[in-house]
Amino acid sequence: MSLGMMYTAQFSGVAVSAQQDLFEVVAPSDAVVILHQLVVSQTTETGDAQEEGLLIQLKRGATTSGSSGASVTPVPLQAGFTAAGSTVEANNTTKASSGTIVTLHSEAWNVRAPFVWLPPPEARIVVSPSARLTVELGTTPNDSITMAGTLVFEELGG
Repeated sequence: MSLGMMYTAQFSGVAVSAQQDLFEVVAPSDAVVILHQLVVSQTTETGDAQEEGLLIQLKRGATTSGSSGASVTPVPLQAGFTAAGSTVEANNTTKASSGTIVTLHSEAWNVRAPFVWLPPPEARIVVSPSARLTVELGTTPNDSITMAGTLVFEELGG
């Protein structure tokens, strides 16, 4: 059971043909963000000939936001929750940069099946107040793929 407010952020039906930050989350100045789950999937690479492996990386520490994406309004998991204090962007084709960026998780995703990152509680990523977390597509797809993604996170404090 969580102690803070739980939210989801998502995108769907996005044509992806370049490396990018699939998600960028900036924690509010008065709370930490705890990443509970990440799911990334696609709908257009359906045959054996279309199968490919793409790199998904979770990174922390960038101080400059990415660009060319879209703002995403986090949705509370429970009716009556207040609006999230975090800011979320999706599909920034210019990745977040500068700062001391560290890779916290790196995994190859075979696009035939969804990528699901669901760590045990002791392995969840915690983002400090005002800090930035990115979910990066670290390799360029062979061709454009139509993707969807959902990020489940908690805000604790505030």
